[in-house]
Amino acid sequence: MDEARAVMHRLERIEALEREGVGPKQLLAEVRELLREGEAWLDTEREGTDPAADALERCRKAHDAGVAPVA
Repeated sequence: MDEARAVMHRLERIEALEREGVGPKQLLAEVRELLREGEAWLDTEREGTDPAADALERCRKAHDAGVAPVA
């Protein structure tokens, strides 16, 4: 449950930073942390996480390719 809260908090933080107009470097650092926290959350939750795991994988691939993921 703490892992899910960390993911939600990170998403809120990213949204707040976007509203503040921070640079892409800072946002990218937050996205990297979001990926790490998302992986930790998926490691603790076993059921009903397939959609989240798929989204995380798309984000990871987009990050590695240097492009924005499509929802």
